[in-house]
Amino acid sequence: MSVPETVDRVLISAAVVLVVVAGALLLFRISRGPSMLDRAIGLDVFAAVMIAGLGAKSAFARDSFYFPIMLVLAFLGFTGSVGIARFIAVRDKPLSRRGPRRKEERK
Repeated sequence: MSVPETVDRVLISAAVVLVVVAGALLLFRISRGPSMLDRAIGLDVFAAVMIAGLGAKSAFARDSFYFPIMLVLAFLGFTGSVGIARFIAVRDKPLSRRGPRRKEERK
């Protein structure tokens, strides 16, 4: 094994270790999140970490088999984030400035 191949393997192994640590920390954040939004963001970032892990595995194996899977995961992560953002935007919609009208004012 040549020096560049050794450096390549060491760097990919370090990337895998960092991805595993990030995944563990994200699982902790998802389970402890004080709000639903924190948990949703944690799940979105977890999808990105899964994509990074698949990219590292693909680089380690020198195989492009995982690229379509990474693309589908990215699409699902994006649509999930947009869906959660729309749900939270509707849920947290501010009340009108004038407030609710009384029966007497409607006439």
